[in-house]
Amino acid sequence: MYKCCNGKVSGMDQDQIQNEEILEHSNQLSAAKPPRNLATMRHCSSSAWLSESEPDIGIVCLKPPAVENSGFQPVYRSGSCSEKGPKQFMEDEFICIDNLHDHLDSDSNFPSPGAFYGVFDGHGGVDAASFARENMLKYIVEDSHFPSSMKRAVKSAYVKADHALADAKSLDRSSGTTALAALMLGRTMLIANAGDSRAVLGKRGRAIELSKDHKPNCTSERLRIEKLGGVIYDGYLNGQLSVARALGDWHIKGTKGSICPLSCEPELEEIVLTEEDEFLVLGCDGLWDVMSSQCAVTMVRKELMQSNDPEKCSKTLVKEALQRNSCDNLTVVVICFSPNPPPRIEIPRSHKRRSISAEGLDHLKGVLNGL
Repeated sequence: MYKCCNGKVSGMDQDQIQNEEILEHSNQLSAAKPPRNLATMRHCSSSAWLSESEPDIGIVCLKPPAVENSGFQPVYRSGSCSEKGPKQFMEDEFICIDNLHDHLDSDSNFPSPGAFYGVFDGHGGVDAASFARENMLKYIVEDSHFPSSMKRAVKSAYVKADHALADAKSLDRSSGTTALAALMLGRTMLIANAGDSRAVLGKRGRAIELSKDHKPNCTSERLRIEKLGGVIYDGYLNGQLSVARALGDWHIKGTKGSICPLSCEPELEEIVLTEEDEFLVLGCDGLWDVMSSQCAVTMVRKELMQSNDPEKCSKTLVKEALQRNSCDNLTVVVICFSPNPPPRIEIPRSHKRRSISAEGLDHLKGVLNGL
C-alpha cells in the first residue's frame, strides 16, 4: 500500500495491444490504475498468450446484464497462487473454501452449494491480513442476519473485524489490510470489497468488473475523504496510504467511534449466476497494476480451455505479472462455476450481400482518379 516504483515492460505486438487496450478502455468510469490509461499501460514480450486467443467479443463492463431465468446450478472449484515478488516481505493472505457446508461441519440451513473466497493485501506488516483471513468468515456466519440478509451480515463482519483489530493487544496497531471477499450461496454471489484489490467476472470471454478500486484519487472516494476532513497528497490518503478503505490502520483511525476518512465499510455487488458466467478472478493490486481486466480474463479462459485447471490459471497470471515487472506482492484466486472447461465461442458470419449502384461506382472511380 505504500509507495513503490513502477516497473517497465516492453515488447508486445502493437496492433494487438492497441485492440486489447481499446477494448479495455471502453466504458471505464475512472483511471485509478495504469492499465486503465492507454498512455501508461506497459506490456512485456509475452505475446504468445494473446496471439492465438479467440477474438474479443465484448467490452469491459462494471455490472452484468439482467439475470436470466435458467436451471443452472454452479459447481464451485478454485485454484490460487501467491508470490512475494520483488518486495522484501510477503504481506498478502488469501482463503479458498469450495464447500462451505463441509468446512463449517454443521447442519447449516443456508442454500447449497456454498463457497467463500478472500484476498487480503496487507501493509505495515502481515498482522491485519492474517487476522482477516482467519476471522472474516466466522464473523459472517455468526451474524444474526446470516443467511437471510447476506449484505447486512457481510457489512457487519467487516466492521467487527476492524474493531477487533483495534482491541487486539497482540497485533500491531499500525498494520492494515484491504479485504476482498466473495460469498456464494446457491446461484447468488456477493462480492464485498474494501481497498484496491479487484474482482473480475469472466462471462463468455468478456471481463466484467464486480468491484471498484478504492484509491484516494477516485472521484467518489476523494469527495468522501475531503468531506470527513482528510487530505490527499500525491495520491496518498493523508500522505500515508495509497488506499481509501482498509481494515486496521488504527494509528491513522485513532480511537473507535471517531470520524476518520479511512473507511472499513465494504462496497457490495450481488449477482445471480447464469450459464454464461464462467469464472471469477480475485487479485490484489500487484496484478492489476500491470494487467488489464480483459487481458486477465482472456488468459484465464484460454488456459481453462487447455487444462481446465484453475490453479494453473492463477499461476499463469502471477507469472505474467512478474514478467511485466510488477513491483508488489502477487496473489490471485481463480474460481470456476462449472466442472467443464469453457466452450469455444462461435462468432456467426454475416450472410448479408452488399452491392454498390452503377452511379455510386462511377462516383468512386472519379474520386480515385482524382487522387
